[in-house]
Amino acid sequence: MSQPSALGPDARDTAIATMAGLGAEGELDVLVVGGGVVGTGTALDAVTRGLSTGLLEQRDLASGTSSRSSKLIHGGLRYLEMLDFGLVREALQERGLLLTRLAPHLVKPVPFLYPLTHRGWERPYVGAGLALYDAMAMLGKYDMGLPRHRHLFRRQVARIAPDFKADKIAGAIQYYDCQVDDARLVLTIARTAAAHGAHVATRVKVTGFLREGERVVGVRAFDLENLREFEVRARVVVNAAGVWTDEIQEMVGGRGALHVQASKGIHLVVPRDRIRSEAGFIARTEKSVLFVIPWGRHWIIGTTDTDWNLDKAHPAASRADIDYILDHVNKILREPLDHDDVEGVYAGLRPLLSGESEPTSKISREHTVVTPVPGLVMIAGGKLTTYRVMAKDAVDAAAHSLKSTVNLTIRDSITDRVPLIGADGYETRANQRVMLARRSGLHVARIDHFLNRYGSLIDDLLALIDSRRLLALPLEGAEDYLAAEIVYAVTHEGARHLDDVLTRRTRISIETFDRGVGAAAPAAALMAAELGWDDARTADEVDHYLRRVEAERQSQLKLTDQEADEARVKVTDIV
Repeated sequence: MSQPSALGPDARDTAIATMAGLGAEGELDVLVVGGGVVGTGTALDAVTRGLSTGLLEQRDLASGTSSRSSKLIHGGLRYLEMLDFGLVREALQERGLLLTRLAPHLVKPVPFLYPLTHRGWERPYVGAGLALYDAMAMLGKYDMGLPRHRHLFRRQVARIAPDFKADKIAGAIQYYDCQVDDARLVLTIARTAAAHGAHVATRVKVTGFLREGERVVGVRAFDLENLREFEVRARVVVNAAGVWTDEIQEMVGGRGALHVQASKGIHLVVPRDRIRSEAGFIARTEKSVLFVIPWGRHWIIGTTDTDWNLDKAHPAASRADIDYILDHVNKILREPLDHDDVEGVYAGLRPLLSGESEPTSKISREHTVVTPVPGLVMIAGGKLTTYRVMAKDAVDAAAHSLKSTVNLTIRDSITDRVPLIGADGYETRANQRVMLARRSGLHVARIDHFLNRYGSLIDDLLALIDSRRLLALPLEGAEDYLAAEIVYAVTHEGARHLDDVLTRRTRISIETFDRGVGAAAPAAALMAAELGWDDARTADEVDHYLRRVEAERQSQLKLTDQEADEARVKVTDIV
């Protein structure tokens, strides 16, 4: 790769200039709208097929659904029970591919306990399902990469998970899935696409489509940072806007076969010491399933699954949502959790394909690709785990459109053989962890932290620290992170605002009881030095972040979605 640091501070302006026709290229083959996991995956798929590619994102990479998931790369056990074997098989294949080939530095195995509450019939029933789950993974095209499930009796469950109410169950089955920091996955896909030549620009709003007759030939866009309009011409535009699909569809006259229903899911983050267990849990609720997921020095607990028709940019978690999760998790814990145990709360929207009046928990996670007008491809639905398949299908549809207009030889997708940046050399660096710790003067736990966030790009971080030793200090107010990571987020990862760093490049906003308030000023000072902010701009960034945190806290005290939304939308995105 020629440009491993392609998302530095100047990259955005360069990308906009190029896409607007001010650089060497005047027309793109493919322009992607949307910087979530599907959009960045589509950009990577297109550019690695040899197509000139651009991507526009209205806010930050992964600022919507793709930073607010359960952070699982999994086949989806409940889809197996719904007899959706195709979706499960596809997801399990992608899980193995990500774990063993594409992103082993980001995607990690995680054990789960499936508690058995009925004697007799439940163990063979669930056991057969998990045997099928493992078999589908082993028979896929890629390595499974995980241990197989095993049956546990009550005494074994008590040893693995002392805080689980083992006396109320007949035993459990332990199985494995994977987890990932979803925002870092999206960022890494975007950096990989940029390193292969894609033009990536955040904080750019698409305001309309360029048309020649019926055909879409590009977009009108507005640079939200420099307050200027420009046009990007492209042979095919791919809309991967997730829950904003309907709004984009309206720009072309409302024509199209897609209708996306937003479903809200909220998660709680609590300290790891609040629940003693070596494994996560999965439990049924009346509406969906409840996951208790190990997350470093924390647990993630979720999720809800409810219809959402309010502000899509800032979905709000209500007091009722939080109480719902606490009530359900406390049914399986010896020591109940309460609101004081909650470090962080986040709410996200799933873009579900809908044409029925069924509840959102029943709507399929399958994806659909349509071409409502020539030159425009729209993709919606799906799930985090299968982003690569969705991207492939979107570019296949774009390729079909391209072949009808230009004489291009368009190759098949190769993204199953393109490791994300940080993957190549990761195992070597992991084997050298003690040596790297000794050489850098960092604790080996810090090296492990770097390896699991940056993979072989740890060399960049260590070089930065070697050149500026003060960056080896923990970030004041969030000591799980080093100051170097804040600087690196700006110099290599496209972060432009404090919120980008505290919410997505790191997880400080949900991993500290004060929601990152104490880290805001120190982080902003580090960013200011890289981005040339003056004191007034730095103060604005901190003030905006503090007001955003307070708006979220107020929304989480409200009983209804409507009240929570009204409290949250009082603070909009910073420009």
